[in-house]
Amino acid sequence: MTTAEADLGLGPEFTVPPELSARAPAEARGGARDGVRMLVGRRDVGRRDVGRRAAAPRDAAPEAEARTEHRRFSDLPEVLRPGDLLVVNNSATLPAALPGRLPDGTPVALHLSSAQPDGLGTHLVELRRVEPGRAAAYYPPEETPARPGLRISLPAGGAAELTASFTARLWHAELALPAPLLPYLAQHGRAIRYGYVDREWPIEAYQTAFATVPGSSEMPSAARPFTADTVARLAGRGVLLAPVTLHTGVASPEAHEAPYAERFHVPAATARLVGHVRSGGGRVIAVGTTVVRALESAAAPDGTVQEADGWTELVITPERGVRAVDGLLTGWHEPRASHLLMLAAVAGRPLLADCYREAVQHRYLWHEFGDVNLLLPN
Repeated sequence: MTTAEADLGLGPEFTVPPELSARAPAEARGGARDGVRMLVGRRDVGRRDVGRRAAAPRDAAPEAEARTEHRRFSDLPEVLRPGDLLVVNNSATLPAALPGRLPDGTPVALHLSSAQPDGLGTHLVELRRVEPGRAAAYYPPEETPARPGLRISLPAGGAAELTASFTARLWHAELALPAPLLPYLAQHGRAIRYGYVDREWPIEAYQTAFATVPGSSEMPSAARPFTADTVARLAGRGVLLAPVTLHTGVASPEAHEAPYAERFHVPAATARLVGHVRSGGGRVIAVGTTVVRALESAAAPDGTVQEADGWTELVITPERGVRAVDGLLTGWHEPRASHLLMLAAVAGRPLLADCYREAVQHRYLWHEFGDVNLLLPN
């Protein structure tokens, strides 16, 4: 049993049927981006002093009966309150999957996990097996061809040379490209796709309404259902929006690894707005786990958020709790995904477990093109 399973009480018998994977964008399924389903979970823990709640881990509060409600995402403006603050991630998704070949000519896929080099001047990459007509497949650690010094040929004379392992599946690599990285990816790369998606979709299908800063290897997908109409109705309702930036790395659905370092930026204006909303008793609702990680990385122990920029290695668990975030809009994660620990920190274990059981029972769709879960404190 993994840590996430043990903490949520779901157990190894809890599985998501394969048919509940969203295999195509909502628009391709005959719907609209903002027409996906939204399970609202409310954790009513009673009133707490606004000045103290930021420093108290969620699980430190007494649990009350969880309440759930089945809605459409287009209902979001009516579900939220005037004065609520939605914090969104403005990172844009890169076409971060490149075709490559091993020295013996074997085709592979190289997934770029960071558009920016680390302090060693290398990039994190994942090698995946090419299977004709299917998404690139996961190499179990005992089968991967990855090794120090391995050179992968890339399009247009480019190359990547592996230097050292970072995790069982991710490697540091030195890139030698005939053009700057972003134009090179735009010309030769594709969106990263996993086996549950039915075919390749253009990179535009992986962008959100807030995508203005290129850098994510995979879409910050919680914000995908937002449309211009939804944003306009939120503004008319008096719901505030503010951006942060966190560039996502490669989050292989097969490995269930703990989060690793990611580049983030919390602007001063967003930090000030978070403080203003919370001081007035309003709710700060993160749109996606990436936003939680960014805000919590910029938060002091008392919950005060300051402008911050850099790399974050923060891992959020129920024991650590959250300090700057009151609610979360998120997609549905695999039962063994490490992200569930962060969700439990925001919502509490009982509410989160109830939401996941109801989502399976009511046939919600999983993954980046799927439905969403709104977790609120009350």
